[in-house]
Amino acid sequence: MLLTLARSRRVICFGGKGGVGKTSVASATALAQAQAGRRVLLVSTDPAHNLGHLWQCRLGPQPVALRERLDAVEIDPDATVGAHLDTVARSLRRLMPAHLGGEVDKHLNLSRDAPGMHEAALLERIAELVEHGLQAYDLIVFDTAPSGHTARLMALPEMLTAWTDGLLHRQAQSRRFDTALRNLARDDGHGRRVFDSERAPDTPEDRDQAIRGILQRRRERFQHLRRVLADGGTTAFVIVLAAERLPVLETIELHAQLARAGIDVAGLVVNKRTPADAGVFLRQRHQQEAVHLDTLRDALPALAPLELPLLAEDIVGEDALARLVELLGAD
Repeated sequence: MLLTLARSRRVICFGGKGGVGKTSVASATALAQAQAGRRVLLVSTDPAHNLGHLWQCRLGPQPVALRERLDAVEIDPDATVGAHLDTVARSLRRLMPAHLGGEVDKHLNLSRDAPGMHEAALLERIAELVEHGLQAYDLIVFDTAPSGHTARLMALPEMLTAWTDGLLHRQAQSRRFDTALRNLARDDGHGRRVFDSERAPDTPEDRDQAIRGILQRRRERFQHLRRVLADGGTTAFVIVLAAERLPVLETIELHAQLARAGIDVAGLVVNKRTPADAGVFLRQRHQQEAVHLDTLRDALPALAPLELPLLAEDIVGEDALARLVELLGAD
């Protein structure tokens, strides 16, 4: 199920409760597709940085080759916010009068820890990776942060597109107002046009155009990301969970949150399923897990979960991932 799903998509996102094995399943899926000859970009948005630990290498914001046809990126939220604000600062200093430089710095320093700043900056980076990644790779695999963060992130493209539209509208209104003011200006007798109540604004017309261009580009990037995520033929969202009460209930809630955001969940992976033939204790545990999985099937009857067994060893390195690929291929 999972590998078939991945073969037919350009983007696949793995989400779910923390600690259920999203990074392992995402990495195994990416490895399987690379082994099949596709160029794959594996992206972690989880600040825990488990992806680099699993592959036993140092990853960062730029693609690093893990093996032939498989690159990986690990997004650091704090570094992403810093880079985002640096970009904003450069644009503002270029567009604003020089004497307002101090106010720009003050505003951005206050914005660094503002509510939603991390999510907005992260979304900008994800949108950029999707935009460029779809040109350079056959498949992008996202290993996302825990459920609540992911649900908010999936809803952000539409929200930020609407917010940017509002900025564009207000900027257009401001430009019309500036034009009206200039039409009301009079000559001061020295060849300069001034206003009766205020001095003429020193903002050049090309500054307005530059601001509008930045906002338009931002809107286009969010709109593109929104289209990609909402297109079930392009993107698949897979929830990874453990066969336990809280992960099952969180999966049901995440499914509902994604549905409200217009994101279709294409698959479920039940990871670390306890064996039923390894002693009385584990058999009882297996039976308890079955009760929770019945709850999952009752709530989401259209999705048949893929069950992966609990393994005796930790999954670390490509060899261990290759064994997990074999289990994924057994579906």
